[in-house]
Amino acid sequence: MRFGVVLFTSDRGITPAVAAKAAEERGFRSFFVPEHTHIPVKREAAHPGTGDASLPDDRYTRTLDPWVSLAMAAAVTETIELSTAVALPVEHDPITLAKTIATLDHLSGGRVTLGAGFGWNTDELADHGVPPNKRRTVLREYIEAMRELWTREESSYAGSYVNFGPSWAWPKPAQAHVPVLIGAAGTEKTFEWIARTGDGWITTPTETDISARIALLHKIWADAGREGKPRVLALDFKPDRDRLVRWSEDGVTDVIYGLPDKSTEDVLAYLDRLSAKLTAMDLP
Repeated sequence: MRFGVVLFTSDRGITPAVAAKAAEERGFRSFFVPEHTHIPVKREAAHPGTGDASLPDDRYTRTLDPWVSLAMAAAVTETIELSTAVALPVEHDPITLAKTIATLDHLSGGRVTLGAGFGWNTDELADHGVPPNKRRTVLREYIEAMRELWTREESSYAGSYVNFGPSWAWPKPAQAHVPVLIGAAGTEKTFEWIARTGDGWITTPTETDISARIALLHKIWADAGREGKPRVLALDFKPDRDRLVRWSEDGVTDVIYGLPDKSTEDVLAYLDRLSAKLTAMDLP
């Protein structure tokens, strides 16, 4: 089981480059950042954590661009995985986003993973022209189209929301397959989407009792004819050895801890404490 960190980026506090470098130096294997292009002031979509239009954190309105953030992190690190938790691909043009991700993977030596969400903030999606009731379909087409651009010498795609004729696009990613992880509630519908199009699941912050959900994901994955097992990334808040052992037995492959919204010095101190706790647990 691997351990990583997620930085809810903003225009204050520790920068992605400093946080990623510090995480890598302390043995963490992955570094994640989120995405919101903007937050409409007036909206109908309720935040899943608050249940209404209020936000639990003002960083939602101050989020840095994830791909610029990860590029800065890539420049000062060598091995740590560079990912998003989660990005919103449908808020971009799929051809230019494919270029951005391929370029970052090429320049970082194959370290990029795309963690994507369907988008809880449907008003935000609507401003990008995405029909809220079609967001899963749009995301599927985006992923399929980007994979065409990443893997074929001459790529094309014909869908309801993405269309382009035979095209050349380089660079190709350094990886033969850029992993796609879906951050969403652990439902049968989500797992069916993952089994068809994705490579793994990122839990939501409210999900901790995930044993039955992982078993369901494994069943749907196998029933879809997928080989091996999907990656399962569990968001955690405070290390607990018994829970981590249970998660490992259930099939959790990665555990991700959120960095605090504090000064650089405080975040570095937190990373020191977190690393020491995990090392002291002597997990199997």
